[in-house]
Amino acid sequence: MTNKLRAAIVGSTGYGGVELIRLLASHPLVEVTSVISSSSAGTPITEGYPHLTNIRTELLDDVDPAAIREKADVVFTATPAGIASKLAPQYLEAGLKVIDLSGDFRLQDTALYEQWYKKEPADKAYLEQAVYGMSEVYGDKVRGASFISNPGCYVTATVLGLVPALQAGWIDPSTIIIDAKSGVSGAGRGASLGTHYSELNENFKAYKLNKHQHIPEIEMVLSDAAGREVVTTFTTHLVPMTRGIMSTMYATVQGGRKAADFIDLYRSYYDGRPFVRVRGEGNWPMTKEVWGSNYCDIGFAVDERTGRVTVISVIDNLVKGAAGQAIQNLNLMMGWDETLGLQFVPVYP
Repeated sequence: MTNKLRAAIVGSTGYGGVELIRLLASHPLVEVTSVISSSSAGTPITEGYPHLTNIRTELLDDVDPAAIREKADVVFTATPAGIASKLAPQYLEAGLKVIDLSGDFRLQDTALYEQWYKKEPADKAYLEQAVYGMSEVYGDKVRGASFISNPGCYVTATVLGLVPALQAGWIDPSTIIIDAKSGVSGAGRGASLGTHYSELNENFKAYKLNKHQHIPEIEMVLSDAAGREVVTTFTTHLVPMTRGIMSTMYATVQGGRKAADFIDLYRSYYDGRPFVRVRGEGNWPMTKEVWGSNYCDIGFAVDERTGRVTVISVIDNLVKGAAGQAIQNLNLMMGWDETLGLQFVPVYP
């Protein structure tokens, strides 16, 4: 054993959990000491993920908080919605730090959670403890926290593309329209008709119109940035690719700003925030250019004819949209350099 921080991953057999295993294997100050799955406890993780052969050799642990406390200092809960709300309080009471990748602690309004997630909300006392971990926006609140709620993948791409302009008053909040596309891994590993190869291949479809559970989370952060209530139109699409999210956002420009102005504003806002890269004029990002990395790339186009700006924001949904941002939050939580264990060059082509 070393003096590294010991980490446990609940939900290790999901895509978010196995991505945490991949990324944390390169972290200089963290050691994964427990991989956990309630459905597969007692079996080797390599049964479901043979690519981890000779990398993770232990059997999967169960979710017992007392047993995990003996093995770990921090727990990542990479579970479907509705599960972490029951598990996270147990881990916190056992003295563990918790970073939750589900949506169970993102919305402070319990009625709003029930409306959008169709599940029983977490206890209000624990909701009030959770710090919302949008690293580039609320990083100061994350530092020193013991309980982090990791943002949603669509939310991350969208919010990072809009917050600077909203805070500066450069766009009209009432005109925002968000058109977002995601790769299939965002739906998780469970089989369904909607992600069946023959249904999705050579196809492109919208889904959850006006009903996606990330809508209230997006509006929560945008309202905070704008200093007033923001209501948006947010449409999601499924693309026949494995990884990646592209959020294309439209809004009316205020003050006659040009694309070059937006570039300067965003570069200033994200100065010192190493995982947001702002493109130059006429250069718009593609999902493949951030594949496998913790980067969010943003580009702009201002249409003087319509008076509207188009903002393009791309991330890898499993990294910056989930496991990577969770590790970035861990780094901030521990007072470390936020890039530790995340300095991956994007995989291209």
